[in-house]
Amino acid sequence: MEQQKSAKKNIRLQDRSIKVMDDFTSKELLYHELIDSVQKYHPSADLSIIDKAFKVADAAHEGQVRKSGEPYIIHPLCVAIILADLELDKETIVAGILHDVVEDTVMSEEELTKEFGLEVALLVDGVTKLGQLSYDADKVEVQAENLRKMFLAMAKDIRVIMIKLADRLHNMRTLKYMRPDKQKDKARETMDIYAPIAQRLGISKIKVELDDLSLKYLEPDIYYDLVEKIAVRKSVREEFVKQICEEVKNHIKNGGIDAHVDGRIKHFFSIYKKMKNQDKTIDQIYDLFAVRIVVETVKDCYAALGIIHEMYKPIPGRFKDYIAMPKQNMYQSLHTTLIGPNGQPFEIQIRTFEMHRTAEYGIAAHWKYKEASDGKNTDNKEEEKLSWLRQILEWQRDMSDNKEFMSLLKSDLDLFSENVYCFTPTGDVKNLPNGSTPIDFAYSIHSAVGNKMIGARVNGKLVTIDYVIQNGDRIEILTSQNSKGPSRDWLNIVKSTQAKSKINQWFKQELKEDNIIKGKDMISHYCKNKSIILSDILKQKYQEAVMRKYGFRDWESVLAAIGHGGIKEGQVINKMQEEYIKDHKKEITDQDVLNSVAQGKEKVQVAKSKNGIIVKGIHDVAVRFSKCCGPLPGDEIVGFVTRGRGISIHRTDCINVLNMPDIERARLIEAEWQEEGESQNELYAAEIKIYGNNRTGLLVDITKTFTEKKIDITSIHSRTSKQGIVTMDLSFMIRGKEELNRLVDKIKTIESVLDIERTAG
Repeated sequence: MEQQKSAKKNIRLQDRSIKVMDDFTSKELLYHELIDSVQKYHPSADLSIIDKAFKVADAAHEGQVRKSGEPYIIHPLCVAIILADLELDKETIVAGILHDVVEDTVMSEEELTKEFGLEVALLVDGVTKLGQLSYDADKVEVQAENLRKMFLAMAKDIRVIMIKLADRLHNMRTLKYMRPDKQKDKARETMDIYAPIAQRLGISKIKVELDDLSLKYLEPDIYYDLVEKIAVRKSVREEFVKQICEEVKNHIKNGGIDAHVDGRIKHFFSIYKKMKNQDKTIDQIYDLFAVRIVVETVKDCYAALGIIHEMYKPIPGRFKDYIAMPKQNMYQSLHTTLIGPNGQPFEIQIRTFEMHRTAEYGIAAHWKYKEASDGKNTDNKEEEKLSWLRQILEWQRDMSDNKEFMSLLKSDLDLFSENVYCFTPTGDVKNLPNGSTPIDFAYSIHSAVGNKMIGARVNGKLVTIDYVIQNGDRIEILTSQNSKGPSRDWLNIVKSTQAKSKINQWFKQELKEDNIIKGKDMISHYCKNKSIILSDILKQKYQEAVMRKYGFRDWESVLAAIGHGGIKEGQVINKMQEEYIKDHKKEITDQDVLNSVAQGKEKVQVAKSKNGIIVKGIHDVAVRFSKCCGPLPGDEIVGFVTRGRGISIHRTDCINVLNMPDIERARLIEAEWQEEGESQNELYAAEIKIYGNNRTGLLVDITKTFTEKKIDITSIHSRTSKQGIVTMDLSFMIRGKEELNRLVDKIKTIESVLDIERTAG
């Protein structure tokens, strides 16, 4: 009873999203908001470490601003407030404040460890590494590898993901300051990854807001249409909910039950999903309204349910008991949909104070880092509550194929299908996806049971293996040691990701040896047809490059994937050849080039293409245009063999060439431009210096000449002396010396221009 009272006292029942701070609130006000929030659930805590973190972060981020124009420190403070609203420990709050200092400022990880301890440093490091992940919905390998890293981070310390969720939530709140394409990318990533993870962790406070914000940017027309439709009769609906709440409150009180009753309209994304999945209009959604009753005990929950069903007529088939059958993310509540006095359907949720806390805060409400009032850590079987995470980590170890991992993970994170509850012969409850079959049930018990399954009984009667399990079914699996294992047809029957994963693993393991042999033969045959020497490229270094690119754990898995058609042998060989060529480029030394010059071989022929500079003759070495003189096609040029940087091309009248010591002249090499045709459309950097008498409109007249000649200016720098002489430095892109001469001649005709000289390019 004391524990229940404590839970009731600590919980803030008003149904609100985590505080939305004004984007431009001052950092001082936000910091005080943070401290107030922490002190509400940890009043005796020494908060000096939070104060220290704020000062360090404020100094580290000084001068930095976000795209909104606000000081950067506002972001980490808002992240910390979100974490405090989840009532997380001081170390997590501190890591939230400091989560960007290592990545975005000069503070090192070692300094962070020294100032705040290893625990905070590891949390910050975990968040920093997750921040470096890139998201691309079209690149399965990249997305799968990123998710693998994310789940491994969760397994190491779940607080890393909580900080990342808070970080993403605040970024989503300020998404309006980003470009439209970036808004959609971030919203899609949030919808695909972060919102489902928040749901899996049971943190509905974060999940519902991430969903609503994602919808706002992904489907703005739908979002604002929903907002408008709900706002049309807002006052009528609010009055309806208020009336229901008053009626319920009075009846519950008369029944001798102490309860808190409040009502609300469902979140936009929740309404949108129901409309989309059930193909209904907003007026056809039963649970647009929800009334929540929060009581002391489980016994009170069922007593309250009885009172409610006496008051209003329940809609058949719309009652769900998530207290007896909790969801995988720990959610517990009684849900019932009823018909109101005016015929309007509405939903009532009944739960205890502790269940309400879990529904709002999820894993943050009961986890091993949180301290009880006596200072001892409380561990309410967190490992069991994160069993789904262990399952995903098992898939990571078992699966060599990223595409398969992604498809299973996506279906596992698809949280919009209802679950079905059934029983083992001994009365244990199994929670399976809606539409599951006895095969799913068998694999939920153990992979060995599924692999040896030959049939099933449901409620004592034999059924086919594609029988769809109903709520309350009692299922017995029939097995035989003589079973040859699962059939490939089972993959089309099962619904659960767990069953699909285990069936696929069985086939891969059973046929792996055959697939490896087949893969070796296919590689050998491919190389023979393409005249590739297999022994040259079949080195561990090149194999590892293939495994990295395609996300395999070992070379045998690559061969097996080739064998069963998961990857083409050509892709593998091409990658290995690419790596081999990188290692076996002919090394050309300066001496090789000089020897070739001494032997009087052909000149260097120079041109510029879209891929850079082309040099023909002597050796294919690195070549660059010298910045000191900026050679253009039409200029007389000469090559200079630099020390370790290939050949630089100069004009023959370059001051550096004219003043070159005799000992260096041995490094000069004859060069010429390629014949016109191959490079006449390429552009080259050029610079000129214009001197003139200063007057109004001079710059306009000069730039007008460039516009007429269709020449792009890349930079202009102008200055005027006390004597009224203006000097202009102009950089631009041009096709060659001939075009440059025409441009200079034209500029010389402009009034007030005194002289023009060519400078570097």
